[in-house]
Amino acid sequence: MPNPHAVAGIITRLHDPQYARWAAQIRATGGCRQPIHLRGRVRHIDAATGDVLHTYNTSSEPGGVLRVQCKTRRASRCPACAEIYRADTYQLIRAGLAGGKGVPESVSAHPALFVTLTAPSFGAVHTRREQGGKVLPCHPRRDSGTCPHGRTLSCTARHGDEEHRLGEPLCPDCYDYAASVLFNALAPELWRRFTLALRRNLAKRHGLTVKELGEHLVISFAKVAEYQRRGVVHFHAVIRLDGPGGPDTPPPAWAERDALAQAVRHAAGAVTAPAPALPGEPARTLRWGTQLDVRPITLHGELTDQAVAGYIAKYATKAAECVGTIDRRIRSADEVSGLGLREHPRRLIAECFRLAELDRLNELRLAQWAHMLGFRGHFSTKSRRYSTTLGALRAARVDHMRDEEISTGRLPLFDEDTVLVVAHWEYAGKGLSAGDQVLAAYLTGRPELATSALAEVGP
Repeated sequence: MPNPHAVAGIITRLHDPQYARWAAQIRATGGCRQPIHLRGRVRHIDAATGDVLHTYNTSSEPGGVLRVQCKTRRASRCPACAEIYRADTYQLIRAGLAGGKGVPESVSAHPALFVTLTAPSFGAVHTRREQGGKVLPCHPRRDSGTCPHGRTLSCTARHGDEEHRLGEPLCPDCYDYAASVLFNALAPELWRRFTLALRRNLAKRHGLTVKELGEHLVISFAKVAEYQRRGVVHFHAVIRLDGPGGPDTPPPAWAERDALAQAVRHAAGAVTAPAPALPGEPARTLRWGTQLDVRPITLHGELTDQAVAGYIAKYATKAAECVGTIDRRIRSADEVSGLGLREHPRRLIAECFRLAELDRLNELRLAQWAHMLGFRGHFSTKSRRYSTTLGALRAARVDHMRDEEISTGRLPLFDEDTVLVVAHWEYAGKGLSAGDQVLAAYLTGRPELATSALAEVGP
């Protein structure tokens, strides 16, 4: 049944005398679900004459505030802003494979691989397996017996795509929750060591030092982190070989795709990250899982630049929600019991807080990143020379919007170099009510987002 508060809010908003201006603000934010409310004023002054060229004050706006995009990357928080982030990431990744956005098209001839680095096993979990279009039993074992905790280590169910049991351990007491959390926390360090080992291996294969390798080629990359249902991250990465000048210069003839693939496999198997012995926990040596996927990227074929860019961009807007956790920080371990989480994500979060109390793990900041199950790295990163930047893409969008405001008469045309901009802004809140979210979804042509807002409980 639709939320009566949302329905009442819709009626009130539609009868507001300033509805048209409110709707214009909503369209300008792209339908942002949690826009930032700003209160303030702006004056454009001619620096030579002191004449005021243009003024703006939020006092005449609906509610006395200007609404601007929250710009989050998380689809769970704001689908509209996350879609912009996804589209920008797509353009960034594809430009590094096919050119454009300041990257020469000749980069498409550079050797490039799509690499997936996974986590090792921390215990048997429910999974969905398919073969020839047929769903197979999860863990069929005739001689499975029972684990030390008396649970049968077998599952003959054919799980659906959205079953909550996917990723959950067959025996939670056998599952190594400490190792799972520590792997997430040390995954950024594993990636750093992987990139170093990759350079060392390529240099060694061709009789060069790492310093000398830089005189012949540069290894460029872009990567994104994805959570598996069991609660551990793995990385999808584009790895490309360039000449010493970056994407503008071709790599040497000996820097072929096969040589890069061999170096990737060696580095993935060679690097480790140690976790110290702790009270009640043994010392661990964490490494990548054995399920390493290395595939060539081409402009035409099975794995194209468009497919890779779309795949990476999709995961750039997600986090640990698929595991069943929440998308905000948890302030203390006492909060966990009141979050209504399933057993598996609850135990992962609780393990973060337990390990955070141990002095030797302070630098991992596990308590601050408990909602991310220990992972504190950036979800999408790239090397400096891979392609354009998100900042450049955003700046181009701002310039486009400013030009549009000038062309439509909403902003006067003036020379930015001779105009002094005096602005004063203060934070006045954020977000939209459930009713406003429904209207925003329809105003921006995304009615599918209205359903969740109508079903929300509370005002």
